[in-house]
Amino acid sequence: MSIDQTAVLEALKVVRDPDLGRDIVSLGFIKGLNVDAGRVAFTIELTTPACPVKDQMRDQARAAVMQLPGVTAVDVQMSARVREAVGSESGRSPVAGVKNIIAVGAGQGGVGKTTVAVNLAIALQTYGSRVGIIDADMYGPNVPIMLGMKKIQLTTDGKKIVPAEKYGLQVISMALLTEDDAPVIWRGPMLHGAIQQFFREVLWNDLDYLVIDLPPGTGDVALSLSQTVPVAGAIVVTTPQQVSLADSRRAVAMYKKLNIPPLGVVENMSHFVCTDCGHESDIFGSGGGESMAAELGVPFLGRVPIYQPIREGGDRGVPLMISEPESPAARAFMAVAERAAAQVSIASFNRPATIPLTVVR
Repeated sequence: MSIDQTAVLEALKVVRDPDLGRDIVSLGFIKGLNVDAGRVAFTIELTTPACPVKDQMRDQARAAVMQLPGVTAVDVQMSARVREAVGSESGRSPVAGVKNIIAVGAGQGGVGKTTVAVNLAIALQTYGSRVGIIDADMYGPNVPIMLGMKKIQLTTDGKKIVPAEKYGLQVISMALLTEDDAPVIWRGPMLHGAIQQFFREVLWNDLDYLVIDLPPGTGDVALSLSQTVPVAGAIVVTTPQQVSLADSRRAVAMYKKLNIPPLGVVENMSHFVCTDCGHESDIFGSGGGESMAAELGVPFLGRVPIYQPIREGGDRGVPLMISEPESPAARAFMAVAERAAAQVSIASFNRPATIPLTVVR
């Protein structure tokens, strides 16, 4: 019995992407469909490698096609191609070599924003994405410390700065351009110029995601970011306690005012996990980040515990995602990466359609 490709595509419509809420055929995920006698082969091309349900989607697709009369075997391959969440319609020029820019910020210091940014970047890279990170906290550039990048000098290709690399990440930081203890004493225009250089004069190489570690608060760097490049969205890091939540609300409001969509909230230091017995204690309270996210109508991306190896890894330049990738805390970072990537994918399908211009004579 001959098998029609149309019948295969119709059968595959039962498989839906849970984040995008549509079937994988209408989304254009089916690639390279081939029917040879009773054998069917195709690839499901997702919008991010960090999809937590890709195995279930593969199994559902195989089962759906196997139910067709005459099918004897189904070969399903899984791949991913990250889409841009923001295009030229934003009015801001894209960054060469970068598909999506994700800002990581906080309403106040001391909530572990840089720790989240570094481990998020490594988690996205672990899933198979190409990832870079900009240390945009000009006054306190700590990303190189957390990545163990002391005494690394940046080079150029004759035209642009070549980013340093560590743990598979492409990295740019003011700390790689100054003396170890040299203070950065700059006014707003100088900060804006440096941010421009980090985007426009760096040789970024085919990145799916460029993570920006912003300084805490609602200041110049976030404003420069919104004026300079198309940003896929911002992640706000908070702790459960009320003082942090109040500042985090201001940060979310700032991003909305700057037309940077909030991708979600991460509740860091959510609870303390004893390394000896595994007991959990809510030192800073419980559930504040999730409640705030619901109140503000933004996604909640997950909780990260207080876990001593997170701090130890940051101090010695070996982030938890490298030192203990199977630990519960590392799995929390992986979950944050999955949900953040999902929000970027959703945004890529919600981009406004480009209206072609017609020449009037």
